[in-house]
Amino acid sequence: MDFHQVYDEYRTDLQEIDTLLKHSVVSENDLLASSSLQLLEAGGKRIRPLFALLCSELGDRVDRERVHTLAASVELVHMASLVHDDVIDDASVRRGHPTVRAQYGNRPAMYTGDFLFARAISLLSSLADTDLHVEMSNAIVRMTEGEIDQIRDFFDLDQSLKNYLRRIERKTALLISVSCSLGATVGGASTSVVSHVRRFGYFTGMAFQIIDDVLDFSGTESVVGKPVGNDLWQGNITYPVLYTAQRTDQGVALRSLISPTMTKEDVAAAVSLVRNSGGIDQAERLAERYLNKALTVLSELEPSDTREALEVVARFVNQRLY
Repeated sequence: MDFHQVYDEYRTDLQEIDTLLKHSVVSENDLLASSSLQLLEAGGKRIRPLFALLCSELGDRVDRERVHTLAASVELVHMASLVHDDVIDDASVRRGHPTVRAQYGNRPAMYTGDFLFARAISLLSSLADTDLHVEMSNAIVRMTEGEIDQIRDFFDLDQSLKNYLRRIERKTALLISVSCSLGATVGGASTSVVSHVRRFGYFTGMAFQIIDDVLDFSGTESVVGKPVGNDLWQGNITYPVLYTAQRTDQGVALRSLISPTMTKEDVAAAVSLVRNSGGIDQAERLAERYLNKALTVLSELEPSDTREALEVVARFVNQRLY
């Protein structure tokens, strides 16, 4: 079994979720409807809905409509966070398409993000389970705290590894963890299984974001969907940069290049230094450690086709090129 086989098995479910997402972004305000639909139609891997679908299979009362609703709500939260993140980062391209802020401006983008958060909460409210709402709302609060942390840490080459890990936990790992735990909850899984997949999702999410940060240096614009070195240019200091700046001979040269006024030439030179410093290898090793933790937690569940599929998706996260 490989990732594409898993994806194909749930393709119909994911299409139903996409339909639900399209209905959720309908608005009488043409700008809100247009900007939200633009982001939705730009595509995406729909990893979070896929995790929710898979983890729901670990329960004994799977209701497809309820699972679809939960998965769409999680994806709307993710979409909202992307819109806000692009404003903070001054990003112009995502998934190979203009960002909402690039096409409509920062203020409409911020309100689009707010609109998507509201739609996510509205959709989730149709599921009468207080625990779902508590976990989701806590996640949104912590994600917001993570965005503030990111602003604080812009261009800071002396921040600690702990700072970086806490930031990516809130930026990415948390919502993947929630996708897994809430999916299992909606599917009627036991408390023990919900706890296991919550931890599995957390470790997988950490690996996911570290690899995402690696791709900013090792990927190509045509595949990743944004310019190489884009995160660095925006001031987002990730682990490959931290390692190079703090622990290699290239650190002094890298520090001389990175600043809020850096040029495209500076970015290109910085990317080259990071690529040649061992920073990418170190980040990949860190992602591998998180993946192994995820697989260890997963191995504690009863063997099943669903457990195997979750392992396949987790391995894809750590090996992907986009």
